This record gives sequence, C-alpha cells and structure tokens, in this order.
Amino acid sequence: MMAANRRVILGLGGGIAAYKLCEVASSLAKDGAEVIPVMTAAAQEFVTPLSLATLCRHPAYTDQDFWAATQPRPLHIELGESANLLVLAPLTANTLGKLAHGLADNLLTNTVLASTCPVLLAPAMNTDMWQQQSVQRNWRQLLSDARYHAIAPGTGLLACDRVGPGRMAEPQEILAVIDSLLLTQGQRDLAGKHLLISAGSTREYLDPVRFIGNPSTGKMGVALAQAAVHRGATVTLVHGPMAIEHRQALTGVQQVAVTTAAEMQQVLVANLPQADWIVMAAAVADVKPRDRAPTKLPKAALPEELPLATVPDIAAHLASIKTAQQVLIGFAAQTGDIEPPAWQKLEKKGLDAIVANPIDQANSGFGSDFNQAILLGHDGQKQVVPPSSKRQLAHQIFDFVHSLKHT
Repeated sequence: MMAANRRVILGLGGGIAAYKLCEVASSLAKDGAEVIPVMTAAAQEFVTPLSLATLCRHPAYTDQDFWAATQPRPLHIELGESANLLVLAPLTANTLGKLAHGLADNLLTNTVLASTCPVLLAPAMNTDMWQQQSVQRNWRQLLSDARYHAIAPGTGLLACDRVGPGRMAEPQEILAVIDSLLLTQGQRDLAGKHLLISAGSTREYLDPVRFIGNPSTGKMGVALAQAAVHRGATVTLVHGPMAIEHRQALTGVQQVAVTTAAEMQQVLVANLPQADWIVMAAAVADVKPRDRAPTKLPKAALPEELPLATVPDIAAHLASIKTAQQVLIGFAAQTGDIEPPAWQKLEKKGLDAIVANPIDQANSGFGSDFNQAILLGHDGQKQVVPPSSKRQLAHQIFDFVHSLKHT
C-alpha cells in the first residue's frame, strides 16, 4: 500500500501497556505510514515523547503543544481533520469515560472529537476496573457509534499480578486491524454474514509418519479470516496443520483443525448451512495412498510404486449442494500461465469466483507473506491484483465478490 491516505494518529493513554505502542509506531513508520503520536500527561510517565518521536519520525504532541499558540489553526483541529485513522492505546477507563459522554479536556480527547475518521480502541486496565458496571456501560455506549472499532482486552497475567481480562492486545494484532481499517476506511460491509473459510494443507498418510502433502502454511486463509472479522463478519476457519503463531493471530475466529481431505470435507459440509460465503483457500490433496498402514513401515517394506486413490473434490461437492444465495469462492495455485486453467476450474467446479495465484514467482504463493492474483467471476469478470500483502489481497477479494452479480 502506498503512503497516501495513511496518516495515523497514535493516541497513548497512561498505562504500563504503553510500551507496546513503541513496536506499533516503529512498524507503521517503517511501512511508510505517516505516524503522529499524541500523548496524555499520564502516558508520559510510561513512555517519553522523545522515544515516540524517534520511532515515528515525527514530533510527539502533548498537552503543552495543545495550549501553546504556535499553530496557524488550533492543533486539535489540524490533527483531527487530517487523520485517516486514530488509534487509542492503551485506552484507559478515564479516557473511555470522557469519550463515551462526549467530553474533552486534553489534546487527545479534543482531537478525537474534531475528527471524523475511524477510531480503533485497545483498552488496558486491571480486571476489576475493566469489569466495573460503569466501565462496561461506557464501553458499550462508545461502541454503539459506528466510527469506533475495538480490540477487546484479552485474558492473561497483568502488570498488577492479577490473572484475568484487561490485558491489552499485542502489537501484531493491533497492526493487523490498523492495516484493515486503512484499507476499508472502517466499513463493515460483511456485518451479518457468516464466512466459512478453509486454509492450509491437508495430509494423506501412508503410515503414521509418512504422508502426501504440500507446502501450504495457511497464511492466506488466516489473512482472509482476519480481513473478514475486521469487516464485521462471523468467521469459521477450517484448517489443516498450521503453526501456532498463525492460530494465535485469529482473535474472534472459530477454528476447527483437521488433517485429511476427508476430515476437511466433513467439517465444511457440516458448517455449510449457516454460511453465506464459502472461501476455499486450502490446498487440498488431489490423491492419497490407496492403503494406510497402522504402524510405521520399515524402509525395506516401502513399495517402489505407490498405489494411489483419488480424493473427492471438496469445492465441486460444495457447489453441488449449496443454495443459490450462497457464494462459493475457489483458489487455483498455478505455475506458468495461471489464467486459462483457472477459468476451466471456475466452470468445471461450478464456482461463483476463483482466485488464481502463481506459486512459481518470488514473494508469492506458499509460505510467503505476500501474494498476487487474477480474480475471475462467474459472469466473466476479471481483476488483476498486483503483488501485495496477503491481507491486502484478502480485502481485494472481498471487494471483488461484492461487485459480482447476485451477491
């Protein structure tokens, strides 16, 4: 994504979790965003303005700047009107209460009220503080405003040695939501929809230690799940073997782990009735060993020619049993000229759309954080997506599906 329309204001509140914003600030600045730190007086007790200014490559604003008559226009107006996104983290009970009631007595809260862009909230506080009825009432009231987006605090060991809810989200989760909000301008166009997504590879075992598989890591499916949740969807992700860090990145996603293609098909079929969109991003095996040994085969007992059996085509099966209102999107990982075989798969399998992506190019396909694709629709629509992050591609896929007829 280009730096245009990526002016992010990081609003830091007073809490020990403020240190996590140093990583957020550094990552955004390195990625080309314009990052402007705005700090409350309490925030400066935990992180210095110099630290944030250095990481953001931009001066850090404090209340001293707010009350200084050095700007041609009021500082909070300039900041609020120019921002593409405000991030309030750690959001304290004090700042939450002010915003819930439309109050503003410092630079940060005045900037929020002077802005119209999306606002991302990441609270952090002691468990008893978070669970107070007044705090929860303010939280619900603030989130009733559509411009506010939230990463609810997680449960864990807090700085006060308490174990419970109140722990601020980790930097990578905050960065993921920031990325989505900058791409979508905060739209929740998938609200009310249930997305059923498959991800990763499947494994077809010859014996307990040997299998036929592929290099898919599930990163594309994770990006799709994240993007869908950020746009308001309910998401069920059915995934093959996947690294724990990918599973941990899926806050708010129902996850079902499977191993074989047969297991994946069974779970997808069981979850199909409640799905509005089905996105088949998994790299499912095409064949499996005809016979599976219950114990490890000695090397000398391995067959010189391995008898194979075909694996049912899950996408084609789902297409045959889905309703006319459901949307089925397939994936085609290809080498060489990727478009012709993708058109063939789209028609043969009965899909509504297909994502053709090359796996023989650098920074694309299996295992990469980046991808590129040609998106094809059932009525002949076509869109070329240049190299981008997998989350950015996920959002473009959803935009493309929205543009199709009868969706």
